[in-house]
Amino acid sequence: MHYERIGQGKPLLLIHGIGGSCKSWDSIIDQLALQREVIAIDLPGHGKTPALKGEVSIRTLADAVTLFLQENNMTGIDTVGSSMGGRLVLELFRRGSVLGAVVSLDPGGFWKGWEIPFFYNTIAASIRIVRLLQPIMPGISKSAIGRSLLLLQFSKKPSQLSPQLVLNEMQAYAASPSFDELLRNLAYGEQQKGAPHEYRAKPLAIGWGKNDRVCFPKQAARAIKLFPDATLHWFENCGHFPHWDAPQKTIELIYKTTG
Repeated sequence: MHYERIGQGKPLLLIHGIGGSCKSWDSIIDQLALQREVIAIDLPGHGKTPALKGEVSIRTLADAVTLFLQENNMTGIDTVGSSMGGRLVLELFRRGSVLGAVVSLDPGGFWKGWEIPFFYNTIAASIRIVRLLQPIMPGISKSAIGRSLLLLQFSKKPSQLSPQLVLNEMQAYAASPSFDELLRNLAYGEQQKGAPHEYRAKPLAIGWGKNDRVCFPKQAARAIKLFPDATLHWFENCGHFPHWDAPQKTIELIYKTTG
């Protein structure tokens, strides 16, 4: 599993969302590295990590991350996950002693009813467009209007995002061989299981953008119901990626939760 390591201090693992890569964290990784040793991974089928053989799902990704941590003597590491990565860290939290303190940002998997096909169809349509636009994506990413059109569903203020961050993300989405299977499994596959009250002593925080158009804010209540020991934190004027729209507030939540 490919990863980037930066900084010194207590180790902190970062897990990106569907289609992303370790570059998804560029908005906060340098500042986190001032106080922590940060390890940002490319999940299987993303970035520079080869895809899994066989089923690609939250379960198999969680197995892969667990094996990676065991092989690198990182079991019990504090961890932050975003979107699909947010659901993934909740699954690892539920499994017991795999992770230390956990921050889950706008986790997927808590949709119901019409929210399921809305999630699947809008993201599937978006990725088709992103793939078609790859030849001109560098130019689109440099344009404030282009960034706004590309990321309207994902960010409260897409025009203010770094052009390089947007380009990295759009190229990673298009290149991921696991994107389509993961998207279908996220929407229609196994539902997320919870962790009972007082399941673990380690801190768990769930952060949610109040303007999330991918995982709607009302889904936060469902997440807390399944993970009753979690602390819920709201990000004002923020979309699906708090570390993009509210990087400083995200860093504060990470430090508050993980020490």
